[in-house]
Amino acid sequence: MSQIYKLPLVLEPQPEGGYVVTCPLLPELITEGEDVQDALQNANDALAAIMDGFDRLNKPLPLAVG
Repeated sequence: MSQIYKLPLVLEPQPEGGYVVTCPLLPELITEGEDVQDALQNANDALAAIMDGFDRLNKPLPLAVG
């Protein structure tokens, strides 16, 4: 069964173009993209990788995320 996660994301425009994406609840999540859509897709991919890593390490996700 899949789960839906709602996370606050911070998109910071960069002077050279593009955006850096971070999440205050998951400091492990940091990525970037050339535009907002690309940055959000990369954040989705990064979250999937983080969740996989937590699962492999048998580490629970922070309670505020679930």
